[in-house]
Amino acid sequence: MKSKGKSTNYKPAVDREKDLRLAISRIENGRAHTKEAKVTIAAVTREAGVSTALTHNHYPAIAETIREKQGRSSRAMLDVKHQDLIAERQKSAGYRQEIEELRAKLASIASIYEVLLEENRVLKAKLKDRSVVELVSSQPRG
Repeated sequence: MKSKGKSTNYKPAVDREKDLRLAISRIENGRAHTKEAKVTIAAVTREAGVSTALTHNHYPAIAETIREKQGRSSRAMLDVKHQDLIAERQKSAGYRQEIEELRAKLASIASIYEVLLEENRVLKAKLKDRSVVELVSSQPRG
């Protein structure tokens, strides 16, 4: 027996799920009572007369069905994100390898640069020394 003054909107879960599935169907077929045109969680819950929170919290399968119909399935989105992550990790590994190769080349160039600086310093010192005479070769250098 219902108590007076207290209005409850309780329906068994099976009936609520059926209401939500019917709401999806009505929207898809253009027969929504609420004139909804697109299948969204908000539209379906309005059509079924329930809250979006109820759908998300107690009927996650219905919410996932709606996302799938929108082309935004959680599983599909996770798979895409996972594939993107793998691709980014591979690119990152390639970049790390390239950085190491460039560091090795830079170290080699820095070493050559230091040797050339020292040779240049020595040659400039020799040019300033008046006892050093420059020899001119008759044969072209190769």
